[in-house]
Amino acid sequence: MPTLHEPKLIAGNANLPLAETIARRMSLHRGVDQGLVDARVERFNDGEIFVEVFENVRGEDMFIIQPTSNPANDNLMELLIIADALRRSSAQRITAVIPYFGYARQDRRTKARTPISAKLVANMLTGAGIERILTMDLHAAQIQGFFDMPVDNLYASPIFALDVKKQFRDQMDDLMVVSPDVGGVARARELAKRINAPLSIVDKRREKAGEIAEMTVIGDVKGKICLIVDDICDTAGTLCKAAQVLMDNGAKEVHSYITHGVMSGPAVERVTNSVMKSLVLSDTIQPTAEIEKAANIRIVPTAPIFTQAILNIWNGTSVSSLFEDKTLTPIYESLYHMD
Repeated sequence: MPTLHEPKLIAGNANLPLAETIARRMSLHRGVDQGLVDARVERFNDGEIFVEVFENVRGEDMFIIQPTSNPANDNLMELLIIADALRRSSAQRITAVIPYFGYARQDRRTKARTPISAKLVANMLTGAGIERILTMDLHAAQIQGFFDMPVDNLYASPIFALDVKKQFRDQMDDLMVVSPDVGGVARARELAKRINAPLSIVDKRREKAGEIAEMTVIGDVKGKICLIVDDICDTAGTLCKAAQVLMDNGAKEVHSYITHGVMSGPAVERVTNSVMKSLVLSDTIQPTAEIEKAANIRIVPTAPIFTQAILNIWNGTSVSSLFEDKTLTPIYESLYHMD
């Protein structure tokens, strides 16, 4: 049944380039101008966030594009306040497109007297009037259960698989997918299945938070081109140490595929000076100028999959279909066509 309301995109300040690219792709798909809704998101002198929407959104299907990346608290508040402004302006439905879901690492109590901040954020998003979440590679899949609303969790592994098949098309038999810890095995296995490669694990033991005492490679990586797969790269300490351990165990080369490039503090310098030949990040978090200048860091776009997912939500069609190569490959064809 045809929908009577129009999809409209609005963005905070967290990742405007991604939002603008999604808007351009939607314009191409729909054959109509699909610019971002005209609005201003500003701060008072004391840091308070103020939002004003200049277009009529009554009865419209609204999509707010806003990762909650650094500064996480400011970007989260922008998202909440935009949602409140839209709800009070009688938008028909509000979907939060959160490419990177901040606070996802606090998804359980690891010790006494600690919060479950991911659940708190879920409650805040619900209270702001958001009715659906679209995100990518949640740090913990069970966070979907924190919401009493639909949560569409896209995966970067199909995009990474296309990139791997393009970049390593003559070396596919030499590839080994590596999980940098036991907790990420499911994510790494998903990519390994897509490219038909074996799987290895780097087991790490921590003496205390942020400090790794020992790393052990489970699996034979000798002579292999190792692809480390993870969802978040923050300070890059674990990643660079894992790459060194793999090389020490006889790996031929080490490359990394990370969904969310948080890249705090010395991360870029560490990656630049590491044994890794390349680090591939998605653009769920807007890359800094330092990241873009780094010789061994590449960015792969997520706008094609987010655009299609938004259109599928608006049309009431399947989002999970985007996990299949036959569906995803055509929308990335211009980037990953095989010679």
